Order: sequence, then C-alpha cells, then structure tokens
Amino acid sequence: MATLLYRLARFSFRRRWLVASVWAAVLLALGGGALALSGQMSNSVTIPGTEAQQAIDHLKDKFPQASPGNATARVAIEAPAGRTLAEPDVRAAVEDLVGRLKSAPGVATVADPYQAKTVTERVAMAQMSYRVPATDVTEGDRAALRAAADPAQHAGFTVEFGGDAIQGVPGSQATEGVGVLIAALVLAITFGSIVAAGLPLLTALIGVGVGMAGVLTVSGFADLNSNTPVLALMLGLAVGIDYALFIVSRYRHELAGGHDPELAAGRAVGTAGSAVVFAGLTVIIALAGLTVVGIPILGQMGIAAAATVAVAVLIALTLLPALLGFAGRKVIGKRSRPKHHGKPALGERWARYVGRHRIPVLVTAVLGLLVVAIPALSMQLGLPNDSTAAPDSTQRKAYDLISKGFGEGTNGPLIVVIDSAGAPDPRLAAAGATDSISRLPDVARVTQPQFNADGDTALVTVIPKSGPSSTETEQLVANIREQSHRLSGATGAKLSVTGQTALQIDVSEKLAGAMLPYLGLIVGLAFLLLMLVFRSLVVPLKATLGFLGSVAATFGAVVAVFQWGWLTGLLGVKSTGPIMSMLPILLIGVLFGLAMDYQVFLVTRMREDFVHGADAGDAVVSGFRHGARVVVAAALIMISVFAGFVAAELSLIQSIGFALAFGVLVDAFVVRMTIVPAVMSLLGRHAWWLPKWLQRVLPNVDVEGESLARHLDEHHALERARG
Repeated sequence: MATLLYRLARFSFRRRWLVASVWAAVLLALGGGALALSGQMSNSVTIPGTEAQQAIDHLKDKFPQASPGNATARVAIEAPAGRTLAEPDVRAAVEDLVGRLKSAPGVATVADPYQAKTVTERVAMAQMSYRVPATDVTEGDRAALRAAADPAQHAGFTVEFGGDAIQGVPGSQATEGVGVLIAALVLAITFGSIVAAGLPLLTALIGVGVGMAGVLTVSGFADLNSNTPVLALMLGLAVGIDYALFIVSRYRHELAGGHDPELAAGRAVGTAGSAVVFAGLTVIIALAGLTVVGIPILGQMGIAAAATVAVAVLIALTLLPALLGFAGRKVIGKRSRPKHHGKPALGERWARYVGRHRIPVLVTAVLGLLVVAIPALSMQLGLPNDSTAAPDSTQRKAYDLISKGFGEGTNGPLIVVIDSAGAPDPRLAAAGATDSISRLPDVARVTQPQFNADGDTALVTVIPKSGPSSTETEQLVANIREQSHRLSGATGAKLSVTGQTALQIDVSEKLAGAMLPYLGLIVGLAFLLLMLVFRSLVVPLKATLGFLGSVAATFGAVVAVFQWGWLTGLLGVKSTGPIMSMLPILLIGVLFGLAMDYQVFLVTRMREDFVHGADAGDAVVSGFRHGARVVVAAALIMISVFAGFVAAELSLIQSIGFALAFGVLVDAFVVRMTIVPAVMSLLGRHAWWLPKWLQRVLPNVDVEGESLARHLDEHHALERARG
C-alpha cells in the first residue's frame, strides 16, 4: 500500500499540470451537469413497507380523489381584535379569503370552515389539499398562497399557514461559512504559512465542489431529500481539510528531514496517505452502511456523503501532491522552521503525564463520559412537525392558533382507511369501525365515513386530544390498529391508519428498530478493517469501546440541548422537542467514521515507531508527539465546520451540526487524546497482541510504511553503489 501510494504521489508531483487539468475538467463537467440537469428536492420522509405508506398506496389505487400523498396545508384564521367570526361582515371576509385560496396555483380543494364546522368564536381553520406532492410545490406556489391572505391581513385578520406544503427546501446560509473561516485561521496558526494553510482549504473546496455537483446532477434523475447535499457538504469540508492537513504536515516533516520536494511528497503520501485511505474507508463503510437499514432518506444521505468522502480521499492522494509540486518549499513558513531548545512539545508533555497517571486519568475520563451521557436515558424520538418549527415562523404560529381554537390534536389528524372489499356490507363495517374508534381513549372526535365511487373503501378522520408528537397519540394509533383484527374477523373489512402523524410514528419505529443491527454492522466491519491496519485485536477493541463512550455522551448532550432546552439561547436553537428520529442512527454512522479517523491518524504513528524498534511506552510518547498537534488542529477544524451548521434553518441540520461538533470534541480530546494514551501506556506491548495464526492469515497492508522504508533504503544503497 505505502509503496503504491508513494509512486502515485511522485507521478502526480511530476505530472502536476496533467493531474490539475484532469480535476479541473471533472469539476467543470459535473458543474455543467448540475446547472443543466438538477431537479427539485423534497423534505418528505417515507419508508416503503410501513402500514401508513401501504395505506397511501391503497388510496392512490382505490380512492385517488382523496389526493393521498399530496401536499396539504392548514390555514389558521383569527378574527380582528374585538370582533368574532360569527359577525356577517367578518364571515364574508373569511369566505372571500377561502375563495382566494381556492384559486391559488396547484390547489385542489379548500374546506370552508363554516361548512366543515372548524370555526370557534375567534379562530377558524381551512384545510387545503394540493394536486401535487409536497416535492412539486414551488416557491412561487407558496408565495401565491401567502399573497392570497394579504387582503384579509390588511383588514386586521391574523392568517398563518401550516402543513407540508408550506415548508420550502432550505439553502445554505452565510453562517455556515464561519466554520470555514475558523478552519483557515486554525490552519494558519498550525502551519505558520499561508501556502500550507491554503492547500487543505483549496483541495477541500474542490472536493466539495465535485461531490455537490455530482449530487445535484443525480437529483435530476432521482428523487432526493433536501438534506442529502447538506450532509455531503458538511462531511466533505471536514474530512477534505483533515486529510490534506495530515499529508501536508507529513510533507513538511519530510522536507525538514532533508528530502527534496518530490521525494518528500512521495514519502508523505506513502505514510500519511496510507492512514488517509484507511480512515476514509472507515467513514465510507459507516456511511454506505446506511443503505442496508431500509430507510431511503438515510440511504440517499449516506451514499452522497460517502461519495464525497471518496472524492476527498482521491484528491488528497492525487491533486494534493500535484499542488505540492507547484508550491515546493513554500509550504514551510519562517515561523515554522525548526527551533532548537530543550523544552519538549506540549503533546509530548501531555502523553508523559497521562502515562505516569494513567489510572486516575482513565477513571476520570470514563466517569466524565458517563455523567454527560445520563440525559440520553430520557431520549424521546420523533419527526419534526409544525410544533417544532421556529417560534416566529408561520408554521408554528398556525400550530398555536389551531391548538388554541380546536385542541392540539387538530394539528395531527389520523386518516383511517377502511378496505371493505371483502365485507358483505361495507357501510355497516365502516359504521362499526367508526363507532369502535370513537370510544377509544384520547379521541376528540371522529368524522363520518366517506366512500369512494365503488363503495368498497372508506375514509374516516380521527382527531386526537393530544398533539402529534405525544405518546398518547402514538398509543392511539396502536389502539386503532388493534381494532383491525377484531373488525376483520367480525365483518371482513380491513382497517389501516395513515396521515402525516401515523407516517412519523412508523418512521420512528422503523428507525429505532434498525439502530442496533446497523451499529453491529458498521462496528463489525470497522473492527475487521482496524485489525487489518494495526495487526492487533486489542487496539480495534479499544477504539470501538471508546467510540461507544463518545456516542453515548453525544446523545446525552443532544437531549440536554434539543429536548430539555439547555443552552438554547447561547447556541441559537429556536425550538425544542423530541429528538429527530433519524439523528441517532445517522450520528452513529457519521461519528463512527470520524472517530476512527483520529484513531487511525494517531495510533498509526505509534505503531510506526513501535514497528521501527521503539519501546512500546516510548512509541506512545513519540507517536503522540508527532501526531498530537495535527490531530488537535484537525479536530478544531471539524468542530468549527460542524458548529457552523448549528445556525441552519432546519432543526435536523441544527441537531446534526451540534451532535457532530460535540461528538468530535469528546472523541478527539477525551477518548483519543486522553483515554487512548492511558490505555496504550497501561497495556504496553500487549496492545499489539495478535494470535500467530491470525498474523499468518491477515495480509500486510503496511500502513506504517515499513516496506516503503526498506524499498527506499535499497534504492539509496543502489544509487551509492553506482556512484
């Protein structure tokens, strides 16, 4: 591996114009494809095979006029101050508003509040449905909808909109670029050279450009969720900067050792580049593994992010050495030239301190992780709805108005589908089901059944007393589904529950059920990969246990902020509620890959020194001395990039950004920089134990560059003999 990468780097260094031109052509081609072919992305979350989705598919076949799966909106209307909705002129104004809403682009139906009896003394609700799914509702359609309410608002009415038709696809915000500026500052301080600091940023931006352009091009041919490119951007920036940082750092080290620039680039990519390859593979495995859990949105996000990480690895191995060919020795700034003094580096002093006090340091770090993880025990999962929108948004205002006028459950109606094709008397079966549901706990009201043209499928709307995210509503859905077995036995009809609330419940249950199998999958695959890299059973086991501590502490912090509301003002979090149900499984995948990055970068240098003859304890110190500063810089860069997304518009992106920033903070500084050297010092040579039979079976991938060192020594000896 090391020798192959060494030759690839020297080729890229010598043919730098060719390599740079190829990457420029790839970027331009994909950029053109993104501009010409990109399609509309959606915010919808569906999982095939769930009961709610199956009910929607059944309605599309049997009851298409019900617009199953199409966009919906709820319009909350409050009368002017001192007026009531029963007054004739006020009622006329509301009916005029309903008429304007009906003529808005894409709207299929609007229920008049007076006819639907969704009106109180001061608050009315108009339920709307569109002819197209939420993915096809354009920003122009939403603007026309808001414009339809202007006359009523000018007359003193309060008009707010909720529902999936209202939420647009968010774009990137300027605040997300703050992380990149902080990364540039960290790089400049770390390297003391503008050129050296600029190379990781340049290669990362090119990699993100290629990855994002590819995702946008694919969106023209496949339905992608709007969060897909955001995760690719987030991870592409972070790992792209990190991978280049490690190689540039090693290149400067080789230059300082007296090697010419081409040889230094080859040696840097042959050693640090090997670590980059395996670190990238762990991230890619974790992200690509999201496809096996049966959740399309996570699979899309995982594949897009994995592809962007793969591009970042390829750029680090090819384009970066080509750019080093242009930069030469300019990557060494004046302030970063070697200083000869007796005081050891901070990383070395920390490693020696941890080694001397390994037991108390280890106990303190582990107890700290456990304390931070405590809030995770009360984690409540759910999907976003209007109640979790920002307090100043029209969705949240509509939710509050409707809750005030009709109860929270009106914001999350349940749609009960009664398939009576096998029933002798479909109407009797529907009436029996309606009567049975109305007597269940937490039911506020049940509408009369509405039949399709064939009379074999009926719809019943159930309004819960509790809100869409409550455990009571979740239990109500389960209770209604239990009625299906009794109804089927008594009448031959089949009953199923759908609607946005039921869909969210099904998605959350599917995600929760997939978490442990997914965790086992990626941990198992990564354990094998790390065993291959480190040729040890103990080091991969320690790395995995450390990751579990990091992710538990991160879950605790996420619950404390996004569910309990701690530090929301400081962090700019506008609303709290259940944790996004897809966050834990997504966080496990992404954070595992990133955690293994630092494990690989830090411990491979320790193994390199150990393999080259150093004592096990000395190898921990020397490996830490060489890697600590760069790992700290890389962690700070990742934290700053991820933290920039806490100011994003969507709560999912906010929580992902915070979770990844906190997770990297804990994993890099508590686990990798504290627990790892403590455990390695405690175990000594036993840390590198591997059964002899396994040593013979495992291929030697030579991440530490031992074969490369022999190859170079033989080459130099041959040159001296010729000379």
